[in-house]
Amino acid sequence: PIINRNMPDLSINFAGIKAPNPFWLASAPPTNSGYQVMKAFEAGWGGAVWKTLGVPVVNVSSRYGGVNYKDKRLIGLNNIELITDRPLKDNLKEIEEVKKHFPNHAVIASLMVETREQWHQIVKDAENAGADGLELNFGCPHGMCERGMGSAVGQEPKVLETITSWVKEVAKTPVIVKLTPNISDITLPAQAAVSGGGDAISLINTIQSIVGVDIDNFVPYPIVDGKSTNGGYCGPAVKPIALNMLKNCAQDPNVKIPISGIGGIETWRDAVEFLLLGASSVQVCTAVMHYGFGIIREMIYGLEQYMIDKKFNTIDEMVGKAVSNVLTWENLNLKYKVIASIDDEKCIGCQLCYTACEDGAHQAIGLTEEGRVPHIIEDNCVGCNLCSLVCPVEECITMERRDDGKAHVTWKDRTASDDIPTTFNDQRGGGVGHYIPSPADALKKNEKYKIKR
Repeated sequence: PIINRNMPDLSINFAGIKAPNPFWLASAPPTNSGYQVMKAFEAGWGGAVWKTLGVPVVNVSSRYGGVNYKDKRLIGLNNIELITDRPLKDNLKEIEEVKKHFPNHAVIASLMVETREQWHQIVKDAENAGADGLELNFGCPHGMCERGMGSAVGQEPKVLETITSWVKEVAKTPVIVKLTPNISDITLPAQAAVSGGGDAISLINTIQSIVGVDIDNFVPYPIVDGKSTNGGYCGPAVKPIALNMLKNCAQDPNVKIPISGIGGIETWRDAVEFLLLGASSVQVCTAVMHYGFGIIREMIYGLEQYMIDKKFNTIDEMVGKAVSNVLTWENLNLKYKVIASIDDEKCIGCQLCYTACEDGAHQAIGLTEEGRVPHIIEDNCVGCNLCSLVCPVEECITMERRDDGKAHVTWKDRTASDDIPTTFNDQRGGGVGHYIPSPADALKKNEKYKIKR
């Protein structure tokens, strides 16, 4: 229990949309109905983006494919479900009912239609039902894009700008533009959202994908009567991609509007990472589909504890704190030097670090005849971190700094000083002088360990 401390304020004002905390449900199956949204709010979620409204669709069966890794299920989820298949009037009625029961929670209507007239009408309908804001779905990478909507819009910045401006002609509530990751440079549609008058952006939507193939029947998953199609990929596996695209938008001087972060958020720590890289609200889908609405309790508690530990009083104080520490590669310090260190007491002798370094890196870990505990060959170690990443024992392998911290030279500095390799055999290359075993040594090692060629 926390004693004699003021609890941090988790409430947010996202582009004019107020919510008791930054945790929102993303537009997806968990927000398909008022029943689900009210159940989520009762559990503690601060907001919900309603499953995308439009002309109701007809969906297929089955709709999901999963990616498992060893004993971890659903590190990735592939989805070929489309927008709502329920009549608009039913959804609007339920939005109105939710707002009556939870007036202080954020309800955002996700929208996807085609013509200017349809956009004007559905915006008015959603706002009349009590929606606190609108999210324009320009990200769906399957089914709807074949009809000229979803990611087909998100991949065309000019079209995105135009449709956003149509919405802003009539919208009285904040407009969030949801972006597709299926594009080379996500800052271009982000800038278009700003030009069209959007009040905020959200990212990322799902990544176009095929998650696997039934190798007995020769058809990808999910299987629909012996056939399949590409779908939208989400879940923990997409988080690194989402964080990078979030960073790109947060750093862009032409994208200075609030960002709602989406993509693989499952824990409070994931949410903190998104907040630190520039998101001021976060949206969750796959984790709820996997574990249910109850995960919000740990997410809220963990965020509160983190804020207390770091002395953050509000969410706004956290937003973007890590953005300035993300540089282009040419601005990193070439003089910074770390090498690996193995704790003999913690080592369990699995030798994964040796194998990884020997076969996949820089041959900087050795073995002894006496025991199974490896040792670092310091002259060979380049500080790549691979050994520490593969080690199954926490803090058994750590990276120790060996430079004095005084020198700071970047590739950009060296380029300006005309001190960079310019020819194929230039002796200024970083690997010059670094020990590399001869090719024949590999054959000798194979003989020693009785490896057959």
